[in-house]
Amino acid sequence: YRDMSEAFDPGNKYSVPYCWGTMGILYNTKRLEELGVPAPTKWADLWDERLSGEILMQNSVRDTFTAALKMLGYSLNSTNEEEIAQARDLLIEQKPLVQAYVIDQVRDKMIGGEAAVAMIYSGEMLYIQDAVAEQGLDYTLEYVIPEEGTNYWLDSWVIPANAEHKENAEKWIDFLCRPDIAKMNFDYITYPTPNTGAYEMLDDELKNNTALFPDLSKLTNCETIKYLGEDVDAIYNDMWKEIKAD
Repeated sequence: YRDMSEAFDPGNKYSVPYCWGTMGILYNTKRLEELGVPAPTKWADLWDERLSGEILMQNSVRDTFTAALKMLGYSLNSTNEEEIAQARDLLIEQKPLVQAYVIDQVRDKMIGGEAAVAMIYSGEMLYIQDAVAEQGLDYTLEYVIPEEGTNYWLDSWVIPANAEHKENAEKWIDFLCRPDIAKMNFDYITYPTPNTGAYEMLDDELKNNTALFPDLSKLTNCETIKYLGEDVDAIYNDMWKEIKAD
């Protein structure tokens, strides 16, 4: 986690990790079998024409560009306008296959069996899997980190330099860093905890869940999304508008 936070907090001087995870592909094993489509292993599988109308993509500029950029072999933090344009063209090519661009709606759609595959955060994956199991539905949902690599992210606590109640903020962060509280928080939000004490309190089934806590070898091609500046942001945003245009 310290390596991840180096991207935005060199030396880890100002931030404390809260939760972390990856962006990957959630898939309905039963629905894929019905469609005669193998389980996805890479971003390119989301361009399979057999999945027309069965794909959910993130309604998020940088997340969705991540899939196309990594598929092309580029960094998800590319500042090269030509590379970004190539990713845009790929996403426009994919658009007729996409059922919807979603954020929170991905939960209900995947639980309800409305789509075969979805681009999703790993924490959402656990929530959805638990809901399917609790409802006794006759299908399972699995998660994969694409071979080309993806976004691994880290949410952290920081205290603004002009905070009026700095001491209280520090106490709050200390409270959340208690292993018992961090474990309780994980149980509620279902996003992987970076707290080693809380991790040791988890059931073995969760600790051994490689979708939640992947082996480091699975993160070799992964990157954290970085802020690229206003000019590059404008390029991404303008091309995203082209993708979303009717």
